[in-house]
Amino acid sequence: MAFETTFVPLTVEELPALAAAKKDGGWRFVQLLAVNTEDGIDLIYSFMKDNLLENHEIKGLQKGTSVPSITDRFLEAFVFENETHDLFGVDVQGIAIDFGGNFYALAQKEPMTIISPEQKAAREKAKKVAAAKAAKEKAAKAAAANAAYVETHPDAAPAPGEHGYIAPPEDDDLETKLAGMDPEKVARVRAAIAAKAKKAAAEAGKEGE
Repeated sequence: MAFETTFVPLTVEELPALAAAKKDGGWRFVQLLAVNTEDGIDLIYSFMKDNLLENHEIKGLQKGTSVPSITDRFLEAFVFENETHDLFGVDVQGIAIDFGGNFYALAQKEPMTIISPEQKAAREKAKKVAAAKAAKEKAAKAAAANAAYVETHPDAAPAPGEHGYIAPPEDDDLETKLAGMDPEKVARVRAAIAAKAKKAAAEAGKEGE
C-alpha cells in the first residue's frame, strides 16, 4: 500500500485549531518530531488518515517560546511532548501527563541542543560568509541606485564616495525617469549602473575576505 506524504507550514497559534480539526476529522496522531536547526527548533506534527500522512511544520522556534499541548485532543502525544521538553528545552504548556522535566534522567540539560566546538566554529564561519555576501549585495544595489541618480540628475552633487555626495531621495522613481529619456541616454545610464555595481561588488568582496 502506497502512502502520500505532504508537508504543510504551521504556526504556534494555529496548533490548537489544527489538533481539534484532525481529531474531529478522524485523523490519527503519529508523532511529534523535534529537530535542532540553525534557525531554532523545528517541530513536525504528523497525522495519518487512510493513505495520507500529513506533516505540519513549525519552523525556527526560538528558546522561551511557549507551545500549547495537544494532549487535550490526542492524549498519546504526552510522550512526545515530554521528550521534546526534556531533550530540546521546548516549553510545552498544559501536557495532560506532565513529568515536569523528569521524563528522562539526563546528565546534561537539553542535550539535543548542545553542539560541538567544531559545529560552533562551522556555524560562526557560515554566518561571516553570509554577512559578507549580504554586504556585497547591499553595496552593489547602493552603487547602482547612486549611479542612476547621478546620471539622471546632471546638476547633482558628486558621485558616490566623493566629498559632498548627496544620496538620491527614497521616492525617486528611476524607471519612470528612464522611460521619458532618449534611448541612447538610457543605454548610457544602464551601462553606468552596471559598471558602478561591478566596482562596488569587487570592493565589497575584498573587504569581506
